[in-house]
Amino acid sequence: MTMARLMTGPCPAAPCTPAASSPITEIGFCAWVAQAGAGEVLVYHRGFLVVDTDKLLSTLPTEARLELRRLADAAFRAAEQGLVHLVQARLATDRFAYIAIARPRSGRSGAALSMRLLEAA
Repeated sequence: MTMARLMTGPCPAAPCTPAASSPITEIGFCAWVAQAGAGEVLVYHRGFLVVDTDKLLSTLPTEARLELRRLADAAFRAAEQGLVHLVQARLATDRFAYIAIARPRSGRSGAALSMRLLEAA
């Protein structure tokens, strides 16, 4: 399972072509939010988030499941604070791409944003 793919353009409903691929953590997500320009796209998880983060249903190792839960919580906090739009694209039956799209922001600095997201946890 791939947890994150950084993309440089809009993500169509069809599978996206990533610019880079690596697992992302809560801190990595917050750092991306802090430096992302308006309209930049991050696929932060591919799978079925509600199942992949559930203690009884997930097939992920415990630490990976907990990190994914922290990542999902960070994405939700960023959306609550108006920093990103969260969307999903269906990849297959019970498989989705979870996508964060950076929103335009006022004159707040990147470092302050990432600290605000981490403190909100």
